[in-house]
Amino acid sequence: QAGVRYSLENPHAYVDANLVGFMNILEGCRHNEVKHLVYASSSSVYGANETMPFSVHDNVDHPLSLYAASKKANELMAHTYSHLYNLPTTGLRFFTVYGPWGRPDMALFIFTKKILAGEPIDVFNHGHHKRDFTYIDDIVEGVIRTLDNVAQPNQDWSGAQPDPGTSKGPYRIYNIGSNNPVELSRFIEIIEERVGKKAEKNLLPLQPGDVPATYANVDDLINDVGYKPSTAVEEGIANFVDWYRDFYNA
Repeated sequence: QAGVRYSLENPHAYVDANLVGFMNILEGCRHNEVKHLVYASSSSVYGANETMPFSVHDNVDHPLSLYAASKKANELMAHTYSHLYNLPTTGLRFFTVYGPWGRPDMALFIFTKKILAGEPIDVFNHGHHKRDFTYIDDIVEGVIRTLDNVAQPNQDWSGAQPDPGTSKGPYRIYNIGSNNPVELSRFIEIIEERVGKKAEKNLLPLQPGDVPATYANVDDLINDVGYKPSTAVEEGIANFVDWYRDFYNA
């Protein structure tokens, strides 16, 4: 169950899907000798962290929403199964995924729909917060590459100085982000340019549970998997707007 804001409205949905559901996946892997579990975590786990860019080697014990807490819990649950049952697990912290066929509750979808319809858009934090927007094709490539790169134990891991991103067991965490944060106001400008219409903006404060900025350190992904997301936000938004207009005849 994805989404920070909906987790404020229906927290039980996140327990049912992200905790009970993920537990069922882990048990299924354990009893069916799965060779490698790759699962979606989230940049939301960084919560109150302010050191940028966010690194998988940073401590992430201060989530700001139940959604973030549930994804952090997934990483902890996966680590337990890697340790107990030698199940290789890789958690991928996705950073603000966007593109064709995206979720209708995401900003790009909402903004495009409302700008085309001449309706005002809600712009939280007055458009000043930044997101490491990551195009869907880059996410897919990252998932496939990590799937083929089975998690291995870190032989240098030490309980005296525990590294959150690795383990003595076959466990890994990676960020998948563009490594290039874009301010929301600029994101909206690019949509306006592609749509050919100016947006009417309803400027609002930062929403509860939201973080001011996300910024992915992808060094581990580059070093271990040989990959870094590369789609520019201008290209990604253009692809989305073209898809949206074609799909909805807008």
